Amino acid sequence: MKPVTVDMLRAHLMAASLTAMGAEAVAGLALLVLPVSQHMFSTTPFRLVAIAVIVGGVAVIRQLAHAAFDLAVQSRHATVRSTRQVSIAEDCPRRWLVVLHLRFIGRPFVLGGQ
Repeated sequence: MKPVTVDMLRAHLMAASLTAMGAEAVAGLALLVLPVSQHMFSTTPFRLVAIAVIVGGVAVIRQLAHAAFDLAVQSRHATVRSTRQVSIAEDCPRRWLVVLHLRFIGRPFVLGGQ
């Protein structure tokens, strides 16, 4: 597998695992606060909802990262070079989201350059 593909998959899996961790925290709180039995968490509808929440969470994270990239380009914290490589300034306020977007789409980038 190409390193770019591995990096893209790693970014998506990271977003999915963060979403799953948040969903698990909410489910744990539901067990403590609401009168929900543990059996409900092993049913097929719950598993389908969990998968939908994870996929939806990844989509939301991708949209947030894309919006951060667009803002960085508009504010000139990120510049696209002629080689399709993106240069990200050190003082970019949403730098980690910009890097995440670039990893999602598999585009090369340089940190700290202008």
